[in-house]
Amino acid sequence: MAGSHAGHHHGHDQPDPAHGLAAKVLTVSDGVVAGTRQDRSGEALGETLAAAGYEVVERRVVADGIETVAEALQALSDGFEGLIVTTGGTGFTERDLTPEGTRAVIEREAPGLAEAMRLVNPLGRLSRGVAGIIGRSVVLNTPGSTKGCVECFEAVADVLPHALALLAGERLH
Repeated sequence: MAGSHAGHHHGHDQPDPAHGLAAKVLTVSDGVVAGTRQDRSGEALGETLAAAGYEVVERRVVADGIETVAEALQALSDGFEGLIVTTGGTGFTERDLTPEGTRAVIEREAPGLAEAMRLVNPLGRLSRGVAGIIGRSVVLNTPGSTKGCVECFEAVADVLPHALALLAGERLH
């Protein structure tokens, strides 16, 4: 992410576990794909992740849908060790299919993360987002609103480095 304010240090201000924290952001939005909406939530997540010490190594945009989300998550997680955060498609409209696409590819769910994200504000109860594990990646579904996606990441940010270290094979107990 080359932003003028980001400089060229890749977010390694904090002491990182063995090999730094990597993240990818997947924006799920018909409007962004069509070019009728700006990817504000993807941008906000990228900045928030970088500020939290993650190196954002990829950002992708796909249309709403079970197959589009499942295929993108499969590709993003292939050989990747880190955090994958989706934004968009977690609500109640007929095009909100991100949780279904996520469930199609995750190997195990991480319900505690999804529950913690839902508790950040009253509207969280309307989020159908899931969290889970693919290989050595943690996947989080966050809402499509700029405020919502950032709040949801921040709700679980404290435990994610530990979760990623466990998936990477570090024995911390």
